[in-house]
Amino acid sequence: MIATQVRQKDAVFYFVSYPARDVLDKVKFMRRFYGEGAPLNAQPQDADDEIARFVAHIEGSDKAFQRELSQRKVRAIMNFYETTNTQPPIPGSVLLFTSERLHFKPVGEFSNVGNLDGPKEKFLIIDGQHRLAALSFYLRAHPEEERTLHVPCVIFDGKSEDFATEMFVVINSTPTRINKSHLIDLYEKVAYGTDPYKKVAAQVLAMAYGNDDSPLKYRINRLGGKSGQEKWILQAELFNEIHRWLIRNWKEIPDMRSGRSIAGECYGMLRDFIRAAQRVWGETWDNKNYMVTRPVTIKAMVRVCCDLARGDAASEGRVGRWERALSPWKQVLREFRSEGFYERFAAKGQVERVRSIHVYLDKLIGLSSHAEKADADD
Repeated sequence: MIATQVRQKDAVFYFVSYPARDVLDKVKFMRRFYGEGAPLNAQPQDADDEIARFVAHIEGSDKAFQRELSQRKVRAIMNFYETTNTQPPIPGSVLLFTSERLHFKPVGEFSNVGNLDGPKEKFLIIDGQHRLAALSFYLRAHPEEERTLHVPCVIFDGKSEDFATEMFVVINSTPTRINKSHLIDLYEKVAYGTDPYKKVAAQVLAMAYGNDDSPLKYRINRLGGKSGQEKWILQAELFNEIHRWLIRNWKEIPDMRSGRSIAGECYGMLRDFIRAAQRVWGETWDNKNYMVTRPVTIKAMVRVCCDLARGDAASEGRVGRWERALSPWKQVLREFRSEGFYERFAAKGQVERVRSIHVYLDKLIGLSSHAEKADADD
């Protein structure tokens, strides 16, 4: 196929005008999901609904970084293909990836235009999965238009799949394009040139969500989560608190090895703190009549954990030691009843309320100076 080779700094990629049928034959559709325990099974679909059956067919893959396919979005794009005439139906490039190194041979006097061999395996779709899925259904309904449709494609080759993941993050790094929760899951795969504190925070969060010894297991509301357990806090909210904690308590994360070590250390502290807090809160823990396991209180408690760990981080006997340190909270259980909670912790918004609860809990256990300094830093 004829391709234009594009060079940008150390990067090399290709631009190709692909015939619609050819590109559909050369890509694989996969979706991203979070399995909790048993693999996620595709939901039963109407036998006459081709789009629903198509999505269901690929629903079980856990190897992709792509966000999940939306039946609604595929139908909307297909409808656009149906109604557009003078405007190009696919004006933007679809981004494709292969880990294979493709052979490029310049043509004639051109150094950047030539023949590009296709990969032996099918391309991964970095961006454009919905557009190509809709195109597939459109061509089934209008096969006569196949020869009139070419798809602009940008091809990246010869890199690891982490490169494709990073490209996906870069492209979708605005709130309007992708849920922040999904980006957090991908930080760990992105090249280490990004904020190491974010990468380590993502590792801590992954352990808090998935480790068998975590008291927060499946209690964090992740994008696409299918667990039947009630969730306590959004992933992005908890991520922000862990990220804040790492910046405050670890002055430097120089490399990936130290990052993994710090992630394990931070997770261990968070796990032991939540265990100690659960014992202290007693019957109010995970009780709908109390606000103890609601986002505002959990975020405040993570900040208390950060403060407590500054002066008492030794792992041996930590749960029991921290349970004794937090024991004054037993005297204020009534303050965390759902009824009247927002009046007792009056604030203009959640940010101010979290700070208020943080200061309150710290003072009860003699850590007021830590909490006040943290507020001053904000």
